[in-house]
Amino acid sequence: MPPSLIYIALPVMREMERLPLLIKAIMDQSNQRFRLIVCVNQPESWWSDPLRLPVCIENRLAIEFLESLHDDRIEILDRSSMGKGWPDKGHGIGVARKYLMDHISSVAAEKDILISMDADTVFDPGYFESIIENFRINPAAYAISVPYYHRLSGNPELDRAVLRYEIYMRAYAVNMWRIRSPYCFSALGSAIAFPMWAYRAAGGMTPKLSGEDFYFLQKIVKTGRLLHWNGEIVYPATRLSDRVFFGTGPALIKGIEGDWNSYPIYDFRLFDQVAETCRAFGSLFIKDVNTPLDDFMIRRFGSLPWENLRKNFKTQAHFIRACHEKIDGLRILQFLKESQDPDEKVSEASLFSLLNLYTKQFADQISEINTKIDFGLSSVDELNQIRDLLFNIEMHYRKIHWNDFTGLTTMYN
Repeated sequence: MPPSLIYIALPVMREMERLPLLIKAIMDQSNQRFRLIVCVNQPESWWSDPLRLPVCIENRLAIEFLESLHDDRIEILDRSSMGKGWPDKGHGIGVARKYLMDHISSVAAEKDILISMDADTVFDPGYFESIIENFRINPAAYAISVPYYHRLSGNPELDRAVLRYEIYMRAYAVNMWRIRSPYCFSALGSAIAFPMWAYRAAGGMTPKLSGEDFYFLQKIVKTGRLLHWNGEIVYPATRLSDRVFFGTGPALIKGIEGDWNSYPIYDFRLFDQVAETCRAFGSLFIKDVNTPLDDFMIRRFGSLPWENLRKNFKTQAHFIRACHEKIDGLRILQFLKESQDPDEKVSEASLFSLLNLYTKQFADQISEINTKIDFGLSSVDELNQIRDLLFNIEMHYRKIHWNDFTGLTTMYN
């Protein structure tokens, strides 16, 4: 049987600054058995909008650049040229990703591997081979949530913003790992890989204006086994972008303006309340007991869900799994957002408290960090030290506990 073929799903919109760097990273891979499928896209109406016309023109340059490579491994899905753009009510990065992945699913073999990618991301020459090897060792895995790391740009204002955002992401992930949540993944569209059989088994990707990567990985956790460790990582660019409605680019735009309200560092004790609720699932199979999330669930669902779940799931294991599906990653995030003041001083205190939980395990790194965390005054180097500490904590969890929290099917079936 021939080795698995790698399909790269790449959405492109206004990407000529970064696209050649990505193409070089792809062409430098040690494994050259790939097909690069590129969806160059934007709404059709932008051709008539003087403010958006430069995007259309840059997309046309991207198509010309890709065609100039004369590489028959590259296929262009043109949803950009005049007459081929998206309708106004059906566009966005999630639509482009689904369009790409569904197209690949229509031609790929069961064991071929799809790597989701963004044009602003690069990686080392062994990246493709590391994905192949990971799935060879773990043939039942549905997907990999690949580790990531933003390289700094040298622009102090931009670097401060990306470090603040990555600290938010990593503090969230570390807390989710710490409480042993099955939803401990970090969702980046440029850091996901899966075999085609798993994409089909999971029902494909749901199109979203943004956040499609989060919802897809959440679906994977509920369907099969998600891997969190990989031998190679990806390096998304540090840049401003308004291509999506939320995510790194928009976060940096808001952050540079001083608005971090959507990205607080949550108090670790809120995660402990989530963990306490999850630990009660076994008891809730027998009878109702009070949990820290009761008020939140009543607000969200209108009533507590336990009685209905007991009626529908007759074994404790299936009931516990159903509880985790009900209180999933989205619900946990909603609970956190409703429960904490987004003030930056609260976030600084929450981060300090979280780092204190790791003073023994990561003593050397923590001793190098200024005990007073101030997102407005701390230097880029100080913020980078905090980011690197959280990166190392998260990677420790990913590497040491990669087989513990792989998905609800493997945990409770």
